[in-house]
Amino acid sequence: MIAYLNGAFLPKEDVTISPDDRGFLFADGAYEVIRCYDGKLFKAEAHINRLGKGLGELRIDFPDVYKLNTVAEKLIEKNKVQTDQAIVYFQATRGVAPRTHRFPIKPVPPTVYGSASVFAPHQDELDNGIKIILVSDTRWARCDIKSISLLPNILAHQQARDNGAPEAIFIRDGAVTEGTHSNLFGIFDGHIFTAPESNYLLPGITRQVVLDLALVLGIPVKKFPILETQIIKADELFIAGTTVEITPVVQVDDWKVGNGQPGPITMKLQKAFYEYIKSTR
Repeated sequence: MIAYLNGAFLPKEDVTISPDDRGFLFADGAYEVIRCYDGKLFKAEAHINRLGKGLGELRIDFPDVYKLNTVAEKLIEKNKVQTDQAIVYFQATRGVAPRTHRFPIKPVPPTVYGSASVFAPHQDELDNGIKIILVSDTRWARCDIKSISLLPNILAHQQARDNGAPEAIFIRDGAVTEGTHSNLFGIFDGHIFTAPESNYLLPGITRQVVLDLALVLGIPVKKFPILETQIIKADELFIAGTTVEITPVVQVDDWKVGNGQPGPITMKLQKAFYEYIKSTR
């Protein structure tokens, strides 16, 4: 596999990161994941813009972040995954500096890493739906930054896996925020509900695609919190994200959603999503 590190393309096994890198020491950085369909990057500009915004919030100076779109295309080409579904991963940290909680006194260049690999979608989950569990949201208050500090997400996701579920959904102050790697949508009386944008959730790229598709399809959308006490009343639930696309949710903890099958509005959106992907290739 060919990877990217600080301006160079090289075999992944030759990539080395300093033990003094602040990403290693402090998880001091941000990342982004871009889906690729048949050699075409999906919403790459939106992903790179989000990474740039996150790095700006972290005060990591990387003016060339917007050139990563071209880097992503080269990674796809160099790894010969043009005819496959693939994932491009980017990570940027504050760079290498002596370990101290303050920023480096002398500016240092960021450490920028990228890779591309084949991705196999979970087709059974897309077709038949998944179980999710609800967990308390113990994360920090800047979830709108796609930080590489993901330990609370990892613990929650593993808790889900231990309970036979592919995803855990965070509950903060009695309301849904998001999943460990997805956004949650609920359908009540023909209306789509999803949490409004705030510092407590990541502004998902696929989430925005769903909202745009709902507008085209004439499905009413309300950006309003789904309460934990209300989620059991949902007619349909689904998650959306770069790797999960639009995945129906048919079970929450120990109870079924609706009739326990993917709902009609969810499947309508999923079909429209795939048609949209084809139109962008």
